[in-house]
Amino acid sequence: MTSSLATATKRADELHAILHEHAHKYYVLDEPSIPDAEYDRLFQELQSIEAAHPELARADSPTQRVIGQVLEGFATVHHTVPMLSIRTETDITEGGALAFDARVRRELGLTEADPPVAYSAELKFDGLAINLRYELGVLVQAATRGDGEKGEDVTSNIRTIRQIPLRLKGVAAPVLEVRGEVYMKRADFDAYNERQRALIAGGARNEKTVVNPRNAAAGAVRQLDPNQSRKRPLSFFAYGLGDVQGWTVPSTHSGLLDALAAMGFPVARQRVVTQGAAGLVKYHEAMGAERDKLPYDIDGVVYKVDSRELQAKLGFVSREPRWAVAHKYPAQEQMTQLMDIDIQVGRTGKLTPVAKLQPVFVGGTTVSNATLHNEGEAQRKDVRVGDTVIVRRAGDVIPEVVGVVLDKRTPEVAAKPLFDMFAWVHGKCPICASPIAKEEGEADWRCTGGITCPAQCKQAFLHFASRRAVEIEGLGDKVVDQLVDAGIVRTLPELYKLGFAKLNELERMGEKSARNLLDAIERSKATTLPRFLYGLGIRHVGEGTSKDLARHFGDIDKLMDSSVEQLLEVNDVGPIVANSVREFFDQPHHREVVEQLRAAGVHWPAIAGTASDAHRPLLGKTLVITGTLPTLGREDAKELIEAAGGKVSGSVSKKTNWLVAGEEAGSKLDKARELGIAILDEAGLQALLAAPPDAVDAAAGTE
Repeated sequence: MTSSLATATKRADELHAILHEHAHKYYVLDEPSIPDAEYDRLFQELQSIEAAHPELARADSPTQRVIGQVLEGFATVHHTVPMLSIRTETDITEGGALAFDARVRRELGLTEADPPVAYSAELKFDGLAINLRYELGVLVQAATRGDGEKGEDVTSNIRTIRQIPLRLKGVAAPVLEVRGEVYMKRADFDAYNERQRALIAGGARNEKTVVNPRNAAAGAVRQLDPNQSRKRPLSFFAYGLGDVQGWTVPSTHSGLLDALAAMGFPVARQRVVTQGAAGLVKYHEAMGAERDKLPYDIDGVVYKVDSRELQAKLGFVSREPRWAVAHKYPAQEQMTQLMDIDIQVGRTGKLTPVAKLQPVFVGGTTVSNATLHNEGEAQRKDVRVGDTVIVRRAGDVIPEVVGVVLDKRTPEVAAKPLFDMFAWVHGKCPICASPIAKEEGEADWRCTGGITCPAQCKQAFLHFASRRAVEIEGLGDKVVDQLVDAGIVRTLPELYKLGFAKLNELERMGEKSARNLLDAIERSKATTLPRFLYGLGIRHVGEGTSKDLARHFGDIDKLMDSSVEQLLEVNDVGPIVANSVREFFDQPHHREVVEQLRAAGVHWPAIAGTASDAHRPLLGKTLVITGTLPTLGREDAKELIEAAGGKVSGSVSKKTNWLVAGEEAGSKLDKARELGIAILDEAGLQALLAAPPDAVDAAAGTE
């Protein structure tokens, strides 16, 4: 054996062991210990070795089969049609799309003179692949991918996912297997982890948070108790077929997706049929720009030759179809080193441990800081300075440390004690030196300095000025730092007393910037009650609760004077929130802030439709908003409609009662006209909101 072959053999053996071990943790135990990007890198290294030395391509190599094993405790399901994976293109530039198109054209024997190939392009979801078997249109079985040949029977758990139809619409074929992805939306993932942290903080045993949405979904699907699965809110997208008997499959993949949607399956709307390499590049770029705005995680897009006839002609190579590829985006998880732990003080005084990282490129940007959430999470994850950690960044979510790579921990790091917040800051707020405290049953340490703590003061300003609160464009971190540090503002009402001279004196604040900020402050005076309540920063009161409180009471004076019992009558308000609201308004300086803000000119439209007032004119009505309204932002209009009992939909249908149209209204306006739906401008909407319920019903034709 030559030296080169011996070296390759040794490294291939090492990679076999490493990849099998990590695949087992990822697919079987749902406890990944390295990021996907690191696994892909090792996988590609093994592929390169086998390409250079074909004699090393063993039958048990991870490159020769679909990874995964059946978990003991579930019945085994043998897939009639194997659930194969598709090739991954890790060149995240346009070169990945160009290379795929070139391969397809070469395999089809096309020349430059031939027309471009039509492709179906769709999203690559980060979830768990599932095969759904329908017999005579009724769901009879659901199975995981497993090893591609056989998977696990998870029918009882899948039935808990409401998006998955138990009976197909308009199809009663003897056998129809539909394949798709079970996933968890980011908001559901965050809410689930928050609930878990609260349970853990309260002393609950056998509870834990989940690393990422993909593992949250996989763990839920593979619970032996369906009642446990039901606790995790899961979603589903359909994208393909397995075994089919007695049903004519459409001639194109895009046609198949349309057929699946017609059967009642959720199918992602971000799908297109595009022509040639140029179309693929455009789609990859467009979805990359939209990636962070999606409510769920994707790690790439998928290109498929649209024609099923051409798919059959292209066929398969090894475990992968030649007619499809997954084109990746920058990884959302990466490994890096934890250099130190800093402590951040929030607007409510919460002390949050922040990991100071060796800068790493993850999720499309360079990350040097990541949250550790709180002391309990840092201890549960056994995070120590000097560790190699996995950092995750997805969408607009703050980067977080999701785990430690224990295999890389040195003896020196292992000897360090677990993170202890009180000891770390010597019992004092790192900003104002006030004592820190932790309430019974709470997971977080807090600074007791209140508004005298500059950090809390600054965060209160930033929160009040944020986009989802009263929104003051241009009032960012650096400006707030200067305003607070110089003693120019100390309370929220003082923002509305700022003058040009003071602002113009600030560092890097030119005349134009000062004027723009003053204009933004003036515009922020016109807001809505839900935004105002959210901006006050009442502990435990988020956007949703702010809307519920505004709808219920309709008036801030009624809210400030309400009892805990009255607060508990509000939808989704429990004892913790009720007591928090009551404690907030029991403090005289908080009431004074509200009065001073109103005196400064901050105002909002009256809310007629409240739970304590039968006048909810839009109750049971559906409206769609399109275009740009003259004075109301889209969120403002939505809040007014919801406060009046109405529902705001994103699409026009026969169930739509009115379309509210502003400037540059597009296809929604055309569809509304086509369906004969009443169209309102902003003035018409305001009139509708002020109208009595009987008049609204008459206008909607629902008397």
